[in-house]
Amino acid sequence: MVTVEKNTSIYYAASFLSQAGLGKTVIELKPKQAFFTQGDPADSVFYLRTGRARLTVVSQNGNEATITLLSAGDFVGEESLAEVLGLRQATATAEVPCTALKFKTEEMIRKLHDDPPFADIFLKFLLARSMRTQADLIDQLFNSSEKRLARIPLLMAEFDKAAEPETFIPAVTQQTLADMIGTTRSRVSFFMNRFRKLGFIDYNGRIQVHKSLLNVLLLDQLPERNSEQPRITIVKTDPSKLVGVTGLRTPTRSKTKRRLSEASLVGLAPRDKIDDSPRLVRANGG
Repeated sequence: MVTVEKNTSIYYAASFLSQAGLGKTVIELKPKQAFFTQGDPADSVFYLRTGRARLTVVSQNGNEATITLLSAGDFVGEESLAEVLGLRQATATAEVPCTALKFKTEEMIRKLHDDPPFADIFLKFLLARSMRTQADLIDQLFNSSEKRLARIPLLMAEFDKAAEPETFIPAVTQQTLADMIGTTRSRVSFFMNRFRKLGFIDYNGRIQVHKSLLNVLLLDQLPERNSEQPRITIVKTDPSKLVGVTGLRTPTRSKTKRRLSEASLVGLAPRDKIDDSPRLVRANGG
């Protein structure tokens, strides 16, 4: 009985988000049309029913950065609930034709207080947005530009959701991708061509994302590198500059002897295994 009531409540909340009513209106936007602009009064919340959008911010110097990508089922403009009289901190723009539900702030607050199922949907969205923001920050701090680029098409194709992903993603320029991951357009062009040659993506007007692109993120290296042996770089060093190091006679000494000699200095190698290094024996012996 509890499960039936819960499912009914969720269905009601979903139905509420599908039609206009008191304090909410249905709006349709064309590509490049803005839901709201940075600096506008924060007086409404939008629920994206269909389409895709992008949230961007512009600095005082005129530099634009993409904060996040939006898809059907996302809310945008929720900052108006925290600061009713505040201003928009970013711009939300439709990437493709979009249909959205626009809530007045007062109606949104009332609905959250009076409708627990609707509040549950909104809370889940906020938690998902928070986790996504943390993932974006970690991606920016620790991943290479190649991995950051691979993540963007996967997100746009909604590989992070349980539903069947949309392999074709909306048209996006290489400069936009470069701005999103913090690199140059030429690097994006290089990586995209590489992804295409490896069969991760196809593009001929529109980009088609294949599931194999996940390998770049999950395996932490491209398949073509998996069979390669790690390169050993030999650094030539002048022995006369090795001050205070015993047991290193020449830079060409074998790797095995070098490891034994270095280990014996800290008491890790038995003396009977390094009889050919009397200086090391004396060093260990005191």
